[in-house]
Amino acid sequence: MIFTAGQIAGILEGELEGNPDIAVHKLAKIEEGEQGSLTFLSNPKYTPHIYTTKASITIVNKDFIPEHSLDTTLIKVEDAYESFSKLLEYYDQVKNDSRKGIENPSYISESATYGEGLYLGAFAYIGSNAVLGKNVKIFPNAFVGDNTVLGDNVQVWAGAKICSESVIGNNCVIHSGAVVGSDGFGFAPSKNGEFTKIPQTGNVILEDNVDVGTGTTIDRATLGSTILRKGVKLDNQIQIAHNVEIGENTVIAAQTGIAGSAKIGKNCMIGGQVGIVGHVTIGDRVRIQAQSGVGRNVKDDEVLQGSPAITYGDYNKSYVHFKNLSKLNKRVHKLEKKKSSE
Repeated sequence: MIFTAGQIAGILEGELEGNPDIAVHKLAKIEEGEQGSLTFLSNPKYTPHIYTTKASITIVNKDFIPEHSLDTTLIKVEDAYESFSKLLEYYDQVKNDSRKGIENPSYISESATYGEGLYLGAFAYIGSNAVLGKNVKIFPNAFVGDNTVLGDNVQVWAGAKICSESVIGNNCVIHSGAVVGSDGFGFAPSKNGEFTKIPQTGNVILEDNVDVGTGTTIDRATLGSTILRKGVKLDNQIQIAHNVEIGENTVIAAQTGIAGSAKIGKNCMIGGQVGIVGHVTIGDRVRIQAQSGVGRNVKDDEVLQGSPAITYGDYNKSYVHFKNLSKLNKRVHKLEKKKSSE
C-alpha cells in the first residue's frame, strides 16, 4: 500500500513540514531509511540519524527543532512513538479489512452462525453452534471449537486453536500457535501411586481487547471459568493454568507460568520467565521483575524480584551481600586460622 505525507499527516492529525505529495510504501528504522520509506524519531539518542536518513517521511515530536538541513519530510505530532504505533495499527487494519470471504477447502458447521465481513482461510474449521461476530478474521489452519463465541473484530491467526465453550470478546487477537481452552492440568493421586484424570468442565473467557501471543496456552477451568479481563496483553509462550483470573490491563512477558487458581490484579506488569504458584492473590499495580518466583500473596503496588521473590528494595540490599560472599568467606577463614593459632 502507498500513502502520501499529506494522507499520513491527516491520519495522525500532525503538522506537515515538507512535500505533502511524497509517497511511502514501506517502514524502516531511522538509521536504515531509504527512498520510499517511513520512519520516526522519538529517542534523542537517534537524533543524529535524522540528518543522514534517506527515509522519505519522518514522524517527530512537535518540539523537535532541526539544527541542520534535512532531506526528509517531517510530520510533527505530540508523541512520535505513540503516533507511529497508531499508524501501524491503521495499516494493519486496512490490510486485514481487505480479507473477506470463505476460502476452500474449509469447514463451517451448519449450526454455526457468523456476522458480515467474515474471512475464513483455507483449512480452517468452525465447530457446531459456534457464534462469530462481525468482521471476524480466521486465518488458514485455525480451529474454532463447538459452542465457542467470538465477538466483533476478532482475529485468530494461522494455526491457533480456540477450544469448545470458550468465550472471546470484541477486538481480541489470538496469534499463531496459541491454544485457548485446552484441558487444565488436573490429576488426582490414587492409593497405588497412579494419577487419575480430573475432567475439566469449565471454560475460558477473554474479555474485550485481549491479545494472546504466539505459542501461549490458556487452560480451561476445572469448574467455572479461567478469566482474562479486558485489555490484558500476553507475550509469546506463556502458560496460564486452570481457574486463573487476570485483572484489567495487566501485561505479561514471555515464558511466564501461572499455576492454577492464582488471582492477579489489574494494571500489573510481569516480566519474562516469572513463575507464580497456585492459589495466591496478587494485588493491583504490582510489578514483578524477570525470572522471579512468587510463592505468596502480594499486596497492591509491591515491586518484587528474586526467587523466592522479595521486595525490590530488599533484593537490591541483599544482592550487595550475595556478590561479596566469596570475599566474606575468605575473611572468615583468615579469622578462624588466626583464632586457632592464638
